[in-house]
Amino acid sequence: MKVLFAASEIAPWVKTGGLGDVAGALPAALRQQGLDVRVLVPAYPALKAAFPHAKEVARPHWLGGLLPSPVLLQAHVPDGGTLLLLDYPPYYDRTGNPYLNADGHDWLDNHLRFGLLARVAAWLGSHSTTLAWRPQIVHCNDWQTSLAPAYMHYLPGNAAKSLVTVHNLAFQGLFDYASLFELGLPDNAWHPGGVEYYGRLSLLKAGLQFADAITTVSPTYAREIQTDEEGMGMGGLLRHRAEVLTGILNGIDTAQWDPETDAMLRKPFTRYGADRLEARAANKTALQRLTGLEDEAGLPLFGVVSRLTHQKGVDLLAAIAAKVLALPAQLIVLGTGERELEDAFRLLAHAHPGRCAVTVGFDEVQAHHIEAGVDAFVMPSRFEPCGLNQMYSLRYGTPPIVRATGGLADTVIDAADAKRGNGFVFDEPTAADLFAAIRRAANAWKDQQLWQRLQRNGMARDFSWDAPALRYVELYSALLAA
Repeated sequence: MKVLFAASEIAPWVKTGGLGDVAGALPAALRQQGLDVRVLVPAYPALKAAFPHAKEVARPHWLGGLLPSPVLLQAHVPDGGTLLLLDYPPYYDRTGNPYLNADGHDWLDNHLRFGLLARVAAWLGSHSTTLAWRPQIVHCNDWQTSLAPAYMHYLPGNAAKSLVTVHNLAFQGLFDYASLFELGLPDNAWHPGGVEYYGRLSLLKAGLQFADAITTVSPTYAREIQTDEEGMGMGGLLRHRAEVLTGILNGIDTAQWDPETDAMLRKPFTRYGADRLEARAANKTALQRLTGLEDEAGLPLFGVVSRLTHQKGVDLLAAIAAKVLALPAQLIVLGTGERELEDAFRLLAHAHPGRCAVTVGFDEVQAHHIEAGVDAFVMPSRFEPCGLNQMYSLRYGTPPIVRATGGLADTVIDAADAKRGNGFVFDEPTAADLFAAIRRAANAWKDQQLWQRLQRNGMARDFSWDAPALRYVELYSALLAA
């Protein structure tokens, strides 16, 4: 089975969030299942530097509208997989974030940059392609590639089935009416049953409208986005297409995130497993000393690794952090995001030296240290399509404290379940409910037998990509059978 996986980023070379992780891991897992999967991604500077000997394999042309004629390069990743690098330097040879300029604003030509990516994905899945390899499935991801199913619907010669995965419905790829013609779409695409969305062109809506199948990154999120409350304006469309919508929980990289083999747990940190939980005590001490916290084994240490945004609910934590420290407890925060929240946590650390440590920014090594060293992980997201950190935490024996939403609800089982509990879950996105959950965790932490049961329950779960990959294989097969 031949599958084209189209994405706007791919770990480890270009990554801004979970999409990059999925694009790096899922195709590899699908190849393990025997599929021929190739990843289409823009030839950003980091990718061209990583694959300097990538060879030209095609020159898509006459793509319509204002879309230019790019070059398609082919490269091979260490596990034997194939990358198709979409090379058009005026669009992709830019520094910094794939989507934002140096001032943090969207690139003004993003509709053309990612319209071209989607158009080439559709071209590869059509009879027009000049590449000898032609996919049977074109698997698109988020708004940046979601225009491909619309191109495949409106343009002749379509040969492949299409699938769109929604990683976060909040990002919808909204552009003005003039974009319709710049992107080479026909006049009759401009209506509610086409690509028009409340007077604008939505690249994500185009994919949701025309894809043969839709997936999202957890079963609970698949149900949530069909509601008016959490459907971000697209609940009605998703209810209409409910028969082709599936929630498949993401996996994690279990080679990189494994407390028994983690290369980032170097002295004074130590590796451990479910049968050596006592070794975590050394990690807690090492983390406290490295971050300037008091060396207090008798206090629960709560950790956060997150974008500091309203979506992630960290404003709820900021509102009650002083009460958390007064339990008594300690808190360590690693993240970057909204300036107001960054400043709030800086002030908190300044006001509570020895009890609160804050790093504004991101440090991959410190993220591993936090997962391996804190007692519990706080993740109070208002909405969370899948979430990865709660799965890292469970794998590292670090019971998560989460709100019952999206993938958090699908992975974390409250401690009240005596047999399966692995964390602490609260329902309403309020500071009071979050504090109640943290206080429950602080009390449970004092009971060593209970705490180790929670830890081992979490560590026993399989969060690898094996099961999700099988679900996608089944879905692809059903599409081709239909």
